[in-house]
Amino acid sequence: MRFRSHRMSRPKIAFLHDLAMAAFSFLVALSLRLGFGPLAGLPADVWLAMFLFTVVCGVVFWRAGLYRGIWRYASLNDLVTIVRAVTFALLVFLPVTFLLTRLNELPRTSLVINWFVLIFLLGAPRLLYRIFKDRGFDHVLERDRHGRIPVLLVGVGDRAEVFIREMARDRDGPYEVLGLVDEKGTRVGRRIHGVPVLGHLNELASVVETVTARNRSPQKLIVTKRLERDDLERILDVADGRGIAIARLRRLTEFRSGEEKLKLQPVAIEDLLGRTQTKLDRAAMSRLIEGRRVLITGAGGSIGAELTRQIAAFLPAHLTLLDSSEYALYTIGLELDETFADLPRSLVLGDVRDRGHLDGVMADHTPELVFHAAALKHVPMVEANPIEGVLTNAIGTRNTAEACRKAGVAAMVLISTDKAINPSSVMGASKRLAETYCQALDIAERRHGKPGTRFITVRFGNVLGSTGSVVPLFHRQLAAGGPLTVTHPEMTRYFMTVREAVELVLQASALGAESPRTEAGKIYVLDMGEPVKIIDLAQKMIRLAGLRPDKDIEIAITGPRPGEKLREEVFHEAEPLLPTSHPGLRLASPRTVNLELLSRSYDDLETLTTRRGEVELLAMLHRLVPEYTAGEGLDDTAAAVS
Repeated sequence: MRFRSHRMSRPKIAFLHDLAMAAFSFLVALSLRLGFGPLAGLPADVWLAMFLFTVVCGVVFWRAGLYRGIWRYASLNDLVTIVRAVTFALLVFLPVTFLLTRLNELPRTSLVINWFVLIFLLGAPRLLYRIFKDRGFDHVLERDRHGRIPVLLVGVGDRAEVFIREMARDRDGPYEVLGLVDEKGTRVGRRIHGVPVLGHLNELASVVETVTARNRSPQKLIVTKRLERDDLERILDVADGRGIAIARLRRLTEFRSGEEKLKLQPVAIEDLLGRTQTKLDRAAMSRLIEGRRVLITGAGGSIGAELTRQIAAFLPAHLTLLDSSEYALYTIGLELDETFADLPRSLVLGDVRDRGHLDGVMADHTPELVFHAAALKHVPMVEANPIEGVLTNAIGTRNTAEACRKAGVAAMVLISTDKAINPSSVMGASKRLAETYCQALDIAERRHGKPGTRFITVRFGNVLGSTGSVVPLFHRQLAAGGPLTVTHPEMTRYFMTVREAVELVLQASALGAESPRTEAGKIYVLDMGEPVKIIDLAQKMIRLAGLRPDKDIEIAITGPRPGEKLREEVFHEAEPLLPTSHPGLRLASPRTVNLELLSRSYDDLETLTTRRGEVELLAMLHRLVPEYTAGEGLDDTAAAVS
């Protein structure tokens, strides 16, 4: 509970300030007119007049809305309001005082002087406060200029102020700001550059109706602050019900680039599906990476590229990026040139399926940490090309792990997937094999306190916007006018943004590197939150585009694809989850396999890939991953819904 009874609000403080200035201006005006000497002997009528003047000013100033403005954003609009209020106060004061005192003892010209003095005493403190906050005069003299598209701003703060100010400056500005909606509700009734704060975010629907009735109907809601998912859902519901588009204001740093100042960006589906960010132990992540040599496989992919960005920010001694795609490697290398130009790095074209080349890369670049993100992840694609999937996901992981052992790497982090749990696809089964091998190696390396390579496995679900993700597909289908294709109305998936996923991967890596021997072979599982229906995701993306599902854009049910499951899982029933020191991470207990037996099975599997024996390879996958159920991904519930 918050107690605010002992703390005076800022509008009240400003009101008391202005009352004091009104009384003081009256004395200053008399002194300028009569000199400073006679003030001590002023008659009682003059003191009464000063009291009346102060009261009239107080009433007029309050009624004129002088305290709806925020001093932090004071501008020429506020000065105009002050001039009007002072003028009206003097016009009211004259007849009232004349009736009481006949103005016999008060020089008439002092009132004219008082007009100038009071405007100065009210305006100067506001101007000085704004100059102090902005550290300069650049943003003070501004005027309101209406744009073409009426909009409401959601969020009161610096970005909203910059947007309003830019609209006021630019005669050709495309937007007319009708008002603001306060996400906190503490500034309702106040103004920024003359633009009113109309209500709390919870009152958005009524604010839109009020503005529509009194002014112009808003055509766009512009979000100016980072909001929680529930708040964005509320905005989307209001916008969707009234046919209003929504957009997000770009960061303040993006307002410095000329034509880009007023450019908006759409509210992304990631904003609606995101969760509250858990606190990260960045000190532990820094200890893991800073000053060490790091290698990332699959560095050009969606996960690998984000790993590259975040690891580079922790200033490793050297960063080696390995990828089989020339273009992907070039792209992430170009990005590093722009953001971390001084970071020592090497770009290596190579495939984790090439054991000899991988050994050579390890020998040449001597990494201390390896993040293994290279994988084939598109379920239908791997289902159609099972040999390639096994070669990359299973054999490639073994090659990487063994190369790490030979090179004396301190820790290798395997990026795994929820599709490895009770897999119904070759992709999931091959990733489960990769997990099994790294688990067995970790147990073997740490047995009897052996100071070998630490093998850390991190498992999570779908990453929004990653290669093969449904979100880019929906974007392309929306751009083409639809339909958006959903394989099953009850299909659900766990989703996480790529940024959050990689942050938690690094957090898990830091925990794993410092974990005791008792945690050998255990898998870190990211807390993916609640699963999301794919059909709900499609509907939200259509609504974010300002369109109506099944009216403007059709949603088509196409039927499950080979290898797809109706619902994904993040841990197996034989893997009881254990808590960790981080709320976003859990530990799955290992299902251990003898390393020697597993190595022989891998040899047989590699032989089958060399012979291109697809039928035998699939049969062996079933033997090595007993829970692998090819073609049985949809359960009875799904069949009933169909």
